[in-house]
Amino acid sequence: MLEAENLSVRLGGRDYCFNLRVERGQCLAVLGESGAGKSTLLNLIGGFLQADGGQLRLDGREFGNLPPDRRPVTTLFQDNNLFAHLSVRDNLGLGLHPGLRLSKAQWQRVEAQLDAVGLSALGGRLPGELSGGQAQRVALARSLLREKPVLLLDEPFSALDEATRLDMLHLSAGVITTHRLCTVLVTHNRDDAERLGARCVYLRDGRLQAL
Repeated sequence: MLEAENLSVRLGGRDYCFNLRVERGQCLAVLGESGAGKSTLLNLIGGFLQADGGQLRLDGREFGNLPPDRRPVTTLFQDNNLFAHLSVRDNLGLGLHPGLRLSKAQWQRVEAQLDAVGLSALGGRLPGELSGGQAQRVALARSLLREKPVLLLDEPFSALDEATRLDMLHLSAGVITTHRLCTVLVTHNRDDAERLGARCVYLRDGRLQAL
């Protein structure tokens, strides 16, 4: 279980204090207006913003004092953060080693993950040769290769066309359940949250409120 208990920060003259619990294999969707602080919550969990107080725990173990690269967290952004000069296969490999020094078994894992997201034939392509949906599939596959139990979704599908977005939501819902990920989604679209089977909360005045 992912838990945030009185996770607080003062930012831009506003006070935030977050309390949440997300079971493994479940998704919590955080809705709210632009500027409400949804990305602030993700940055606190991911370690890109240091909290002023409170605790972050996974299965009872505190991780709020760890640097971002040592946290049990991976983030899927709207901008998929793929390296344009590297092949799809190499972009995935970065999820296992930043210098791409992978063993044969690790490269086999890369191929297996490409197959899992339906891109087994595209491993040699560059990101610029992919559609938006294909690029997001690569980014999702790379997140899974990192084998982090907490997945943060920062509106990753909002720029996709309707059919591709629905396809990615279906794929992600299966991934969350199969890999038993504690998932936090920030979105403006409640329909997207419902398609992920998410429990929805609303961020208002720096606090999460049940819907």
